[in-house]
Amino acid sequence: MFYETDRNDHGLPHDPFNAIVAPRPIGWIGTKGRDDSLNLAPYSFFNALSYRPKLVMFSSTNAKDSLRNCMETGVFTASLVSMDLVGAMNASSAPAAYGVNEFELAGLTPVPARLVDAPYVGEARAVLECRVTQIMQPHDVEGREVEATVVFGQVVGIHIDDSILKDGRLDMKTARSVARLGYMDYADGGAEVFTLERPPAP
Repeated sequence: MFYETDRNDHGLPHDPFNAIVAPRPIGWIGTKGRDDSLNLAPYSFFNALSYRPKLVMFSSTNAKDSLRNCMETGVFTASLVSMDLVGAMNASSAPAAYGVNEFELAGLTPVPARLVDAPYVGEARAVLECRVTQIMQPHDVEGREVEATVVFGQVVGIHIDDSILKDGRLDMKTARSVARLGYMDYADGGAEVFTLERPPAP
């Protein structure tokens, strides 16, 4: 099959785009408002961009609370979602009003970050503390701003639970990070782990 995206005439019950660009890591974004309210929300449009400096991004469709707090404070955290926290992650995705504490909704422990004024999930096995470097709205091919807003952050601190370290490396089989597959489908990132060595230069 083939379809043109401006028409979106794929003829399927749901748009397959999100399922094609998958699996996607989930950024469990923790922020704090100027009024000291805490916010926690999962974003599947999340990824790492650079080693040096360490940069990550998440994309927010429409003006959500995470975006508002990042604009006001310039900081956020990203907590790893492991398989044992899937239920809590899903609970934190509820469309709650501004000021509602999703940590409480999901039964999670908010922990103040060390280097930025934002909370992270105390139960998470890995956490990134980030300072916002840029917030932008991408453009389409016609030059029009799209609905999504992208938040870029530089990672200034990293927490790793010793339980997921093995032989000096982060063991993904133990971490079992959750990935979004599109639709309402998710995957256990530690289920089928294999290693590939890059080939030598020809």
